[in-house]
Amino acid sequence: MRLLVQSKASGRFLCPALSDGQPCWVASLKEAGGGVVFDLETVDQLIADWCELDDLPQVIDLDRLGTEADYLP
Repeated sequence: MRLLVQSKASGRFLCPALSDGQPCWVASLKEAGGGVVFDLETVDQLIADWCELDDLPQVIDLDRLGTEADYLP
């Protein structure tokens, strides 16, 4: 699995920075792509530590996009 956390409120992505691994919010999928998370435990920890309730975090599995298991519009 290749996972990203996205804020439904702002559209930004929460991911570990490539430089130091410190989580940060980025607006560009291109920037977020380098900080893809590979396990649900890490995603859960990112959300617990770095998301506020009003961020409305959602987890995106990049491997589902463009497949029969893709997310419904």
